[in-house]
Amino acid sequence: MKKFVTTLKNIWSIEELRNKIVFTLILLFIYRLGSYIILPGIDPNKLANLHNSSQTGMLGLLDAFVGGAFSKASIFALGIMPYISASIFMQLVTILVPQMAKIQKEGESGRKKINQWTRYLTVIVTAAQASAYIGYLNSDANKAALIESYSSLFWPSTVIVLTVGTLFVMWLGEKITDKGLGNGTSLIIMIGILARFPEAIGQEWAARTAKGGAGGLLYILVEILLLIAIIMGLIMLVQGTRKVPVNYAKQIVGNRQFGGARNFLPLKVNAAGVMPIIFAQAILFLPTIFTGFKGDGWARYFTDHTNLVYMIVYSVCVIAFTFLYTALIFNPKQMADELKRNNGFIPGVKPGQPTADYIGTIMDRITLPGAILLAAVGILPGLIQLVLGIQQGFSTFFGGTSLLIMVGVILDTLQQIETQLLMRQYDGLMSSGRVQGRQAVASGM
Repeated sequence: MKKFVTTLKNIWSIEELRNKIVFTLILLFIYRLGSYIILPGIDPNKLANLHNSSQTGMLGLLDAFVGGAFSKASIFALGIMPYISASIFMQLVTILVPQMAKIQKEGESGRKKINQWTRYLTVIVTAAQASAYIGYLNSDANKAALIESYSSLFWPSTVIVLTVGTLFVMWLGEKITDKGLGNGTSLIIMIGILARFPEAIGQEWAARTAKGGAGGLLYILVEILLLIAIIMGLIMLVQGTRKVPVNYAKQIVGNRQFGGARNFLPLKVNAAGVMPIIFAQAILFLPTIFTGFKGDGWARYFTDHTNLVYMIVYSVCVIAFTFLYTALIFNPKQMADELKRNNGFIPGVKPGQPTADYIGTIMDRITLPGAILLAAVGILPGLIQLVLGIQQGFSTFFGGTSLLIMVGVILDTLQQIETQLLMRQYDGLMSSGRVQGRQAVASGM
């Protein structure tokens, strides 16, 4: 406990880190405050049906991502998800279209162009999703909440407000990334998920006590212990690395010797972090848009995470995006060139292209089991709900997108804080070992 208090004092004593933490908390508070502002033309006293109809399936997951703003008909009802969808599309385009790949390689100017195009595409995607959301609000189950006298202005005003709201949330995420603790988009999603946790616990408690009476407390304790065990397993998955031995050749300069050291190149089992989960969820969200958030027809397979079709498609998307995103952020050729430039080599492997091929082969081998484990964790909430009968709102915290995002983002944030402490010669957050986030490979190099 004394160590923990000392660490908190050290964090607060660093002015730059303190300012980043306060800045991040203020922007997150603004985001949560906006989640309670209702759209014009909506009667907040008649949103009970909307809240009930958006607590299951894909709509329930979307509502969890935006912290309940979807079921509240808030100005942030769509949250950051349109920006995520636009980012996925732009990343795919930069891979498939040679001209876009050339622009991406132009450095800072190319990155700015792609970011600007992503923002323009976000406006288009948000307008499309806003129109689908309006259709969902106008359905028989939810239209009672609409104010009839405002009906003529409801469609244009809602599209504009939802689009501006998403752009504002996107701007908050960028500011948190630039001037806060980093990972702004992921932090916004995480805070929305955590906002639903107390309500989920309350629903599970009410359901268990209604069924088991006094035994409901025992069920809750067992479920919490299971949740802790799953979180510990996820931390091992997120921080798991394969250490590749690297030797550095000796150099004699004058009377001094340089190099000759033995080190390790840490290759993460889950180098892509939480992004494959976010990408896969955005893809599975598309059918509900095409059906106006109603989940009718073929889209019903993607509105229930206990459905076998949903589990199969979700697993395939997670595995595919894990390999895709790892290929985007991991460059074996660049690593091999850096090792060669610094007189480093892997024992038994020739420098240059053979080293790049060796690193790439190892990365492919460890990425496959990592991707399969990610997919298994992704479908875990549906399996737990079927086997243990846990309420859907609480089951989403036993794996899947929600838990993966929370674990990954928290570890990344702790790594940012620990880096600031170590830069100023303070002890890290842990007495043994170091917190590893998604930048662990880059920092190792």
